[in-house]
Amino acid sequence: MAGRGLLLASLVLSCFLLPCYGTGLFSSLQRTLEVTASPTSGQALRAGVDKITVTWGLNQTLPAGTDSTYKAIKVKLCYAPISQVDRAWRKTEDHLNKDRTCQFKIVARPYNSANKTAQSLEWTVEPDVPTATYFIRAYAFNAEEKEVAYGQTTDAHKTTNLFQIEAISGRHTTMDICSICFSAFSVVSLFGFFYNEKRKAKGSR
Repeated sequence: MAGRGLLLASLVLSCFLLPCYGTGLFSSLQRTLEVTASPTSGQALRAGVDKITVTWGLNQTLPAGTDSTYKAIKVKLCYAPISQVDRAWRKTEDHLNKDRTCQFKIVARPYNSANKTAQSLEWTVEPDVPTATYFIRAYAFNAEEKEVAYGQTTDAHKTTNLFQIEAISGRHTTMDICSICFSAFSVVSLFGFFYNEKRKAKGSR
């Protein structure tokens, strides 16, 4: 019993020291999904305005039953390598739960292996999506909610079919809010100073 308690304590402690991630590796996934998107290579979209048409489905050249374990599908908007330079919060990792590349969910829905036709979705780019270069990726999940396969609109090196989204990033928005608050504080302080000086001048008469 003492040994089990020590083992449990060490596991809990390790979860505090290092996040308790799963064991899924991106390199272990099979690229069995075909994914396409409407933006042309190099096209610039406006966040909150323009739309992306995404189409996904099983690669029809694969043997029947390849997708028999697929239970759910998630389609995501992902940062391209050009948008990850010097930005630790966008870094790609082989460990799926540590990967920060695909932060924007487009859709999540059940996967129907009996439906052999590709599925499509029109998605309006969300207003809070920052300015960057992107591609689209889809993950297939099994009954245990683990990623088992994927597909993406770009090549393995993420260099083709990339598109841009133009928007104000969250960091710029925060700076704008701070600037407005500081300006308002400065104006109020200035009026307060003049009022105080005027009151002193009246009192000295």
